[in-house]
Amino acid sequence: MKHLLSIEKLSGADMRQILSAGAVLKRERGQHSSQPLAGQTWALIFSKSSTRTRVSFEVGVSELGGRPMFLSAADIQLGRGEPIRDTARVMGRMLHGAVFRTFAQSDVEEFARFSGIPTINALTDEEHPCQILADVLTIEERLGGIAGKVVTFVGDGACNVANSWIFAAAKLDLEVRIAAPRAFQPDAALLKRAGGKVIITEDLTAAAAGADVLYTDVWVSMGKEAESEDRIRALGGYQINQSLVKLAKPGALVMHCLPAYRGKEIDEATFEANADTIFSEAENRLHVQKAVLEWVGG
Repeated sequence: MKHLLSIEKLSGADMRQILSAGAVLKRERGQHSSQPLAGQTWALIFSKSSTRTRVSFEVGVSELGGRPMFLSAADIQLGRGEPIRDTARVMGRMLHGAVFRTFAQSDVEEFARFSGIPTINALTDEEHPCQILADVLTIEERLGGIAGKVVTFVGDGACNVANSWIFAAAKLDLEVRIAAPRAFQPDAALLKRAGGKVIITEDLTAAAAGADVLYTDVWVSMGKEAESEDRIRALGGYQINQSLVKLAKPGALVMHCLPAYRGKEIDEATFEANADTIFSEAENRLHVQKAVLEWVGG
């Protein structure tokens, strides 16, 4: 049985298979020759709110012939303290697969272990694998390939998206640069596990120089709201703006996994100048996640 729990645990070959399938599913949308999830019901268990993840998975399950069932934590006993393993064992007897968006990575892994059904990590505090797969598809569409490219992540370099980019570096043969204040740099143990060409620096100018992609995420992730003032103060100088874009390679992509807070991690002019890339990146969540659904449950 297959699960998608993290980029760390996904092989480079499997990433390539999913990306190739995602490109085909995008090209053939509305003309699919088969519906691999026909007759299946998939739970979307969301302890964290979402726009892109929820919409893309609900549409994706439906387009592959399945029935999505959205469940917030408030809808089920999980929100009242039922152990993950008990929820998982119940759902495993009734459902064909689950998409889980929550806080702890260990919760997704425990659900997969006890449910006995294909499980997809739709975001945890530690990783956001579906986002990075959509990002890679976007980069390959626009730049013709990702091997050898330089992706510079600007801002909170210890967040889930940055972590997944770090694990992607070795698997896809690219260079990842993390430009962040020291307090917001990734954990040394994570870097050691990941391997690959990853550069960590406080020097935003050096990190942006010659980059193929400039990438950012919100400074205040879900669950970090109590730290808002401190985070905004500490990360204030780590913004993607027009001056930074000029340091990157000509034609470099500017990417954001959304939602975007203009004037903080990216300025208004730069966001709007790169809106087509950013919203294509959001659209690609649908196509890649359909490929993931097909890969784990088809």
